[in-house]
Amino acid sequence: MTKIITYQHIKNAHTQLKGQVEHTPFIKSARLSALLDASIYVKYENMQATGAFKERGALNKLLALTDEERKRGVIAMSAGNHAQAVALHATRLGIPATIVMPCDTPHVKVAATSAFGASVVLAGETVDDAREEANRLSNLHGYTWVHPFDDPWVMAGQGTIAIEMLEEVPQLDTLIIPIGGGGMIAGMATAAKAIKPTIEIIGVEAELYPSMWNVVQQDHRPAGGTTLAEGIAVKEVGTLTRQVAKDTVDDIILVSETAIEKAINTYLTLQKTVAEGAGAAGLAAMMSQPERFAGKTVGLVVCGGNIDPRLLTSIMLRELIRSGNIMSIRCIIPDRPGLLADISNIIGKLGGNILEVSHQRMFLDVPAKGATLDVTIETRGAEHAEQIIKDLEAHGINVMRIGKGEGEHRP
Repeated sequence: MTKIITYQHIKNAHTQLKGQVEHTPFIKSARLSALLDASIYVKYENMQATGAFKERGALNKLLALTDEERKRGVIAMSAGNHAQAVALHATRLGIPATIVMPCDTPHVKVAATSAFGASVVLAGETVDDAREEANRLSNLHGYTWVHPFDDPWVMAGQGTIAIEMLEEVPQLDTLIIPIGGGGMIAGMATAAKAIKPTIEIIGVEAELYPSMWNVVQQDHRPAGGTTLAEGIAVKEVGTLTRQVAKDTVDDIILVSETAIEKAINTYLTLQKTVAEGAGAAGLAAMMSQPERFAGKTVGLVVCGGNIDPRLLTSIMLRELIRSGNIMSIRCIIPDRPGLLADISNIIGKLGGNILEVSHQRMFLDVPAKGATLDVTIETRGAEHAEQIIKDLEAHGINVMRIGKGEGEHRP
């Protein structure tokens, strides 16, 4: 039986792509290694021109087109990184490109794709609707499809990531690779197993989208919902990629939304790099199961860094709340002059910095001669936050911790 993709295909792609996409840094992280008791190396694919690994596969496919196919042009369906990758390299090669995106695609992504030179068509409410329109346009105009993952040329292009990683760090024991449609893990696993047959290939999916898990484990978990890792939020993996994954992937880890959130923040604070949800999935897997990888030499791929800045800000603030560096409390107090100043003085003397205050007298669950006082405080951490609460209580103030999922009443 002929293999869908071979190591030779990936080596050829590696030669083709040299000088046309970034050979991104692959660097050991001392801080992540210390945190997780492993030797961790990080491949920064978020440093590609479009901020994601998708350029490798898209360009490899474009370079394989015939002159006639180039003249007719290409079409792709994507709401994210693949769209920008096809747009950038098709324009650079002089190939007309049409990208179909769902109507609710964020304007910033539509604008970025247009800026790279593609003709953007907004169609439908869902990805499936957009795919139908792309098929219609392809049949009408004879455009060649550049699929985001289920194409041997695309898989081969993505596999070049593994060649670069193992050339630089041949002692790698494990690669942890995010899975969406499966193009990256299919290419990388094929290359890595050919170079080093003993290497362990671990795939990672969001718990909400266990699509490859269902294929490999013959399971039937539902797929759907809002995830931080929208880049790997795929309900159906590729027909071709699933066949390669079955032969090459050793295991798949499903990660929670909280784990992804923490991994994004960890990359930002420890590595000073921006990772989108999909790009942080590998680290999320390690942080979820640190004992599994302890003592190993592990390669992670930050496969993309295109995250909405507002979402990134929210993640950072939420992590500060989790760690206790920011806390919100609610005090039920007598409505008398000077008490607000007293509370401020108690917090200030302990080194807490008040960020926000809300004083309410109209809540009906508070006595008529009482009031609620919500205070958001910057602290030095969980221990300091607890000290502030205890001191307020020692002064007779009833305190409830809020903003951590549910109120925590103090006795």
